Amino acid sequence: MAARIGTVAIVGVGLIGGSFALALKQANLVDRVVGVGRRQASVDAALKLGVIDHAATDVAAAGSADLVLFAMPVGQMAEAMNALAPHLAAHTLLTDAGSTKQDVVARARQHLGEALPRFVPAHPIAGAEQSGVEAARANLYQDRDVILTPLAETDAASVQRVAELWRACGAKVSEMSPAQHDEIFGAVSHLPHLVAYALVNMLAQRPDGERLLGFAGAGFRDFTRIASSSPEMWRDIALANHAVLQHELTDLQQHFDRLRELLRSGDGAGLERIFGAARAARQDWLKRKGYAQE
Repeated sequence: MAARIGTVAIVGVGLIGGSFALALKQANLVDRVVGVGRRQASVDAALKLGVIDHAATDVAAAGSADLVLFAMPVGQMAEAMNALAPHLAAHTLLTDAGSTKQDVVARARQHLGEALPRFVPAHPIAGAEQSGVEAARANLYQDRDVILTPLAETDAASVQRVAELWRACGAKVSEMSPAQHDEIFGAVSHLPHLVAYALVNMLAQRPDGERLLGFAGAGFRDFTRIASSSPEMWRDIALANHAVLQHELTDLQQHFDRLRELLRSGDGAGLERIFGAARAARQDWLKRKGYAQE
C-alpha cells in the first residue's frame, strides 16, 4: 500500500490529470489536490466537479506541492517547467504524463536544474478520444500500463514513489528508456492516429465527401474513433516524434505499394495471405492482452 501524500499539484487538469487526482482521492492517498490551468474556466470546472481542491492559473501555485504532475500537451511542457522551476520546494517530486519522452526529457534537462533527479518521466497508456476534465474518472488507470522512463540522474527513491502512486491508481507499471518508448509508441499509437486523421480528411475533402460519410457504418466509426482525439495534443506528439513517424510512414507506404501491386495484378491469393497473416496476428494480440475475441 502506498503511503499517503500531502499535496498533489496537477498542471493541466484534463482527462489524464483529472483521472489521476480522482484515483488518488478514491484510494484515500492524498490530502489536497491543486489544479493549475491556462484558463480560469477550466480549473473552475475541475473545482466544481470535485476533481481538485484549489484552482490556480499561475504555475507557481504548484511549487510547494509534494508531487507535481505535468499533464498538458507535450508542446507546453517547456514553458510550464521553466515557469515552475524557480518556485519548487527542495522535496517536490515531479512527473509527467506526456505521450512522447525524449523531447520531455530534453526540456527537463534544460529547465529543471537541481530538481532533475526528482523528475520521473512517465506515460500512462490510458488516453481516450474524449478530452477535458469532464471526462475524468477514478478508474481510468485500472489495469492500464504506465511506462516510466527514468534518467541516469533520476533518484531511485523518486522512481519508487511515483511507481507506488501509479499502482495505487490501479496501473501496471514498467520501465524503459525514453528512446525505446518513442520507437514503440510511434509505431503502435502515434502512427495509427495519423492514419485515422488522414483517412477522415481524405474522404471529407472529396467533392462527394458528405455523401460518402453518410453511408459510412460501424467499421468506419471504429477504425476512425481516434480521429476524434485532441488536434492540439496530437499535433504536439507528431512534431515531437517526427523522426520515428517519418520512418513508420515510409514503412507503411511500402505495404500500401505492395497492396496496390497485388490489386493491379489481380493476385487474390496474395491478398488473402496478407489479410490472413494480419488477422492471425491481431487475434493473437487480443488473446495475449486479454481482450475479447472478435
